[in-house]
Amino acid sequence: MRMLMVGAALVMVTSAAMTCSAMADDDDDAKGAQKLAMQGRDDYWHCLAREYSRDSNQGMSEQDFGRSVAGACPSERQYYRVALLDYLTTQYPNIDAGAHLATANRAVESAQKDIVTAFVKHRPPAK
Repeated sequence: MRMLMVGAALVMVTSAAMTCSAMADDDDDAKGAQKLAMQGRDDYWHCLAREYSRDSNQGMSEQDFGRSVAGACPSERQYYRVALLDYLTTQYPNIDAGAHLATANRAVESAQKDIVTAFVKHRPPAK
């Protein structure tokens, strides 16, 4: 009987340790995904900032600059989208993947809109 109780206790302790380990792994996965999403965001923003500062943008209309930004930084944009999608999927696994993709797309669009807004606010007045 005593051996059975020790065996049961050992199973419970092992099960608890495995659960804690799995939770720690999930936490590490979430932190890693968050870090990659933030790095992707930063890389995309830095690339957009380089686009913003180009001398060739002088005299561009808002619409032309917006089209230019929409096509700029394709690899950084895609990396950001995928990293953010991975983070959202890790953080909220029960939410539909389509909703996560829509959120990631809105984040990319928001970055583009923000850079265009800065361009319009800081360009010299037309002569």
